[in-house]
Order: sequence, then structure tokens, then C-alpha cells
Amino acid sequence: MKEQDTVRLLRECDAGIKMGIESIDDILPKVKDETFKDILTENRKKHIELKEKIKDALSDFQDDGKEPPLFAQIMSQFKTSFKTAINPTDNAIANLITDGGNMGIKSLNRYLNEYQAADENSKGITKKLIAVEERLVADTKEFL
Repeated sequence: MKEQDTVRLLRECDAGIKMGIESIDDILPKVKDETFKDILTENRKKHIELKEKIKDALSDFQDDGKEPPLFAQIMSQFKTSFKTAINPTDNAIANLITDGGNMGIKSLNRYLNEYQAADENSKGITKKLIAVEERLVADTKEFL
């Protein structure tokens, strides 16, 4: 049970972090404020560092990870394109980032509760990812 929960938790983190990086990549070229760009760029680096930790942890279980659901990716890209086309401001981008970050925090906490038998390393990675998302949401508030 422990190994199964560990892999499942890491796989959900893997899918979520890929989605987060992809979202930042989609939105970063549209940001006008340099401070906001710096915040997103730094957060992206932290996501990539954690992605590598997740990849390493999954490799211990001979698991390749999980891709985000295709539907979720398409809807995210559509929402980003639509909202930034209608309102191409940093405020609109901050709203998207805040919504996505809050959704990620909620999902990750749900997975922590669902996969309680997961090992402490995977729980620690998940908690670090939650902290990164919380920091992004907090740092983004000044652009709302």
C-alpha cells in the first residue's frame, strides 16, 4: 500500500507540475511588467527543480510519471488564449495565474489526504510544491 500510494502521489505531482510549467510558458511572453516576469521566471525554475526531484523519485519505482490530462491542457490553453485576447493586461494574467495556483494547491492537498500511506519523501516533495504554488499566488496578488 505504501509503495502504491507513493507512486500515485508522485504521479499526480508530476502531471500537475508539467501543467504548471506549461501554463507559465504560455503566459510569460504576454507579461508586460518586468517584476511580474521575474516572479514567473523564478517560479518556473522552482517548478523545474521539483520536477527533477519527482522524476528521480519515480525512477526509483521504475515509473515514467504522468502526463496532464489532454482535456485539461486544451482547456487551460483555450482559457489563457481567450482571456488574454479579450483583456491582454497583466491583471488578467495575474487572475489566470492565481486561479491556476489555487486549483493546484487544492488538488495537491486532496492528493496528500487521499494517499496517506505514501512515504515521507513524496509527501515532502508534495508539500514543497504546495509551498511554491502558495508563494506564486501571494507574489501575484499585487498584479491583480
